[in-house]
Amino acid sequence: MSAHATPDPYANPLAFGQRMQILRERRGMTRQVLAGLLGKSVDWVKSVESGRMQAPGIETVYRVAEALRVRELAELTGHGEYKVDLFLGPGHPRLAAVRSAIETRPLGTPTGAPPRPEHLAARLAVAWQARHQSPTHRDKIGALLPDLIRDAQLTVKHAEGPVQWRAAQAVLAETYALAQFFLAYQPDPTLLWRVAERGMVAAEQSDDPHAIGISSWLLAQAHRDTGPSHYDQADDITAQALEYLTPLLPDATDDILAIAGALQFEAGYTAARRGATATAWRRWDTAREMAERLPESYYHPVTSFSQAIMGAHAVTVAVELHHGPESVRQAAHADAATIPSRPRRARHRIEEARGYQLDGQPDVALATLEKAHAAAPETIRYNGYARAIILEQAESKVTHRRRRASELAVEMGLLAA
Repeated sequence: MSAHATPDPYANPLAFGQRMQILRERRGMTRQVLAGLLGKSVDWVKSVESGRMQAPGIETVYRVAEALRVRELAELTGHGEYKVDLFLGPGHPRLAAVRSAIETRPLGTPTGAPPRPEHLAARLAVAWQARHQSPTHRDKIGALLPDLIRDAQLTVKHAEGPVQWRAAQAVLAETYALAQFFLAYQPDPTLLWRVAERGMVAAEQSDDPHAIGISSWLLAQAHRDTGPSHYDQADDITAQALEYLTPLLPDATDDILAIAGALQFEAGYTAARRGATATAWRRWDTAREMAERLPESYYHPVTSFSQAIMGAHAVTVAVELHHGPESVRQAAHADAATIPSRPRRARHRIEEARGYQLDGQPDVALATLEKAHAAAPETIRYNGYARAIILEQAESKVTHRRRRASELAVEMGLLAA
């Protein structure tokens, strides 16, 4: 290798500062830009890279990794044991308590009578409402989940007879569904998988079509979001759930019809990820027809399926197909104001921003992400697509754009003030 060539940070063990410099230079980033993104001085960056200053603490290492947009900490630290996917969001302060409740199974006899399934169902309804209405929805449901999980497990364990046992399993499955929303995009994917699989088992044991539909919808999402190697599993789960639900649809309640519609769209979402344009839009159209059978004011508390959500779903299909102009066209027709859920409204804004970014409109993308942040800061903070757009524009050569993105990144806690 030439003496002037850029070394490979993986070929030989290198100090943290050397890796930071190599990865910075590969991005074409100056020390001044990196310093600005980190809220540090240029001399601090130079001192770390030259080895005059030791590697910083883990929080600063994470910020460096975000600023350099490396996918895993191991790329920056050189240590395989720090193999952390940076597309995941930060760990929520309530994550440890939720994890403890999930991993600790009740063994003894409760001191008092365990809650009845109908009481737990009422508490779950309150928790879903809190999730939809609060801008800090993860914090709200993170506070409620530990007791809900423990009580739901106890209710199953001490159910009186098969009817109550099946009802308790349905409530436990829905509790795990709520937990999946809390765990999504947090740095503990194995816990998310454990919850998704437990939710599916509880739903199957409940023999409740609504519980089975919800758990199938969430398990299919877990497979889809794992990547292309899991798309077939996602499709299989969706197809099996729809096959099970379809005979029930002629006389179905709104909730059963909604979960079937959500599964139809889920199949379209996965098709869009595959790049199967015709299948994706055909599935979306089928889901839209099912949504039109629901009352105009109806909104499913778990999947958000409704007439109001179909415009947002169309934006998602176009974005996942990487059709920038079509994404923008669909965004113009979708009315975010009709989505009653704050986190779902914020998620829609993020999808719109992805479309504007694809269409070469970064300023509109940033303005749209600001709307997402206003609707639900905890949604955008944990969303990898939003974080990627903001950090990319924080490096823009356009001064006003760089400033706007950096200010939003600071508000979200991605970069130091």
